[in-house]
Amino acid sequence: MLRELHISNLAIIEDVQVELDPGLVVFTGETGAGKSLVLGALQILLGMKPTKQMVRAGEKEGRVSGLFDASDETVRQELGELTNMTIGEDEILVTRRLLPGGRGSCTVNGHPVTVTMLEQVGERLIDLHGQHDHQFLLKPANQLSVLDAFAGCQELRERIAEAYQAWQSRLDQRLRLAENAELRRRQLELYEFQAAEIDEAGVEPGELEALEARHRRLANVDKIRQRASTTHAALGEDEGLVDQLRAIVADLGDLVELDEQLAKVVEPCESASLALEEAANDLRRYVEGLDFEPGELGEVEARLALLRRLCDKYGGTVEDTLVYREKIRAESAELRRQQEDFSRIDALIVESRRSFEDLAAKASSKRRAATKKLAAGVNKQLAELGMDKAVFDLQLTECEPAPTGFDAVEMMVRTNPGQPSYPLRRIASGGELSRVMLGLKSVLAGTDRVSILVFDEVDAHVGGRLGSIIGDKLRRLADQHQVICITHLPQIAAYADQHLKVRKVTESGKTRTEVRTIGGQDRVEELAEMIAGANITPTSRRQARELLERANP
Repeated sequence: MLRELHISNLAIIEDVQVELDPGLVVFTGETGAGKSLVLGALQILLGMKPTKQMVRAGEKEGRVSGLFDASDETVRQELGELTNMTIGEDEILVTRRLLPGGRGSCTVNGHPVTVTMLEQVGERLIDLHGQHDHQFLLKPANQLSVLDAFAGCQELRERIAEAYQAWQSRLDQRLRLAENAELRRRQLELYEFQAAEIDEAGVEPGELEALEARHRRLANVDKIRQRASTTHAALGEDEGLVDQLRAIVADLGDLVELDEQLAKVVEPCESASLALEEAANDLRRYVEGLDFEPGELGEVEARLALLRRLCDKYGGTVEDTLVYREKIRAESAELRRQQEDFSRIDALIVESRRSFEDLAAKASSKRRAATKKLAAGVNKQLAELGMDKAVFDLQLTECEPAPTGFDAVEMMVRTNPGQPSYPLRRIASGGELSRVMLGLKSVLAGTDRVSILVFDEVDAHVGGRLGSIIGDKLRRLADQHQVICITHLPQIAAYADQHLKVRKVTESGKTRTEVRTIGGQDRVEELAEMIAGANITPTSRRQARELLERANP
């Protein structure tokens, strides 16, 4: 509900602050007092573009603020999504600043918002009837939401939206697969070429180092053979080191017989002689084995060149190349899996579309039944509101699949016999539209998603008897909503839970508007003036009391 409305420097309103009660709130006052400005202030709070002349003459800015109840957690969540902010408080303060020339700013709980955001916030909080631009129910998309609430389709509608999203998500996934198919094919071909190149080379860990060592031997075989042969000759041939050491050992053996202390010298010399002899034999066998196959050096060089090229391409070392091979093995498998996803995703698309269509068909059935029930209820209300010749109907048509199903709805009204039915938004008469809305809201009272309803012109071209009926309906509607009504009829005003009088005051050559809550005798006087005009009589006072007694038994 709207708890407080504060208007400053708006046309002839200098500063007005009104605390609003739950139930039916009625504004009355003589023509020109400023009732339309109160309505205009609400429209500005809903995001309507102000005129350049709305700021009070001589003032730097005008301002409209509304303090709304936000104890409903669902409302806070919805408004948070609309404004991209967290609504943690139980109250929401919406403020609109106006500057001369039409510019200004908007805030919600002190945070700046755009005019578009303000319109969306206002649409969620207030449903204003009398000015087309701010009526939730005039938009066909919203009409379907209202019909679904009346038909009890909210949960089904959520399931339809989920099924539609799943279907569209899979369609998008298939589209991405199709768009990337050529890229995947080329990438897979590259991976397969690289894998074949590495596999055909038969690369082994540590192979490069072993080949490099063998290449050094092959490239230097003549030098190795020459030097090894010379060394062998020095060691093992006649009069070589081995023979010389043997002679030394023999001489030492003779000396030991003369002096046993030399025995300790013999043993290491014998060991050295044996070691050198073994080394000479090993060196001889090495030299004898230095023969290599012709062309072996070329083969080794070719193998080295291949391995080094692979290392340069795939990682720098043989081990890095083998790691890369395992990587492309896994990525190739993933690319093949994605190619195979086409058949799988096609099956999922068929499944998700079938699920969506089944749910949408159930919703269509419930909607068709609800349209008849809703139309019958609204037509009964219209007859009671003096529009017995009017016919309200809902046209349910099939449309392209959407998150709501494949139904579109348009609320239609024929106000006079012999005329065609027109969409609700095309009703020219503000009074007729307000009464149709009142009838519609009366039927939808239990499922309506907006907690504040504002009616203007609902009493246009209406007499006293019908005014009482309208007042009674507004009061009943106010059991479930805060209803704000601007009226000229005392029969309607008598039903108010809160009666606010708007009056124009002129002081020191300046005109301003005042708004105050009236009750008791002041309310009787106001109703009497609405009945008889400025010349209030005892009869008009008695009639005013009778209206209040009938409206509040």
